[in-house]
Amino acid sequence: MASSVILAGLGLAAVGYLGRLAIQTGKLVQQNSSKMPKFNFNTYYKGGFEPKMSKREASLILGVSASAARGKVRDAHRKIMLLNHPDRGGSPYLATKINEAKDYLESQGKKL
Repeated sequence: MASSVILAGLGLAAVGYLGRLAIQTGKLVQQNSSKMPKFNFNTYYKGGFEPKMSKREASLILGVSASAARGKVRDAHRKIMLLNHPDRGGSPYLATKINEAKDYLESQGKKL
């Protein structure tokens, strides 16, 4: 009984050693880490929404320029709302902000 426990321990040690050796030589793990993609999360916008809608924020939400024509604003609004509508699983808060951005840019267009 004692000899079988010793043999099992030696077997596990041998498997562990051979596994470590295989990993170090690169047979199981690819050593070339330059092929791994590197992500830079510093380039993303870190803030949320502003307390009051601005022209800059409205244009960022809709993905149009701040001086875009009314038709372009409506097309961008329609495209984004199709993806984010609450009836299709989107967020009601995001839908509200998208609508607010459209209304803001349309009202700015009337003032000009």
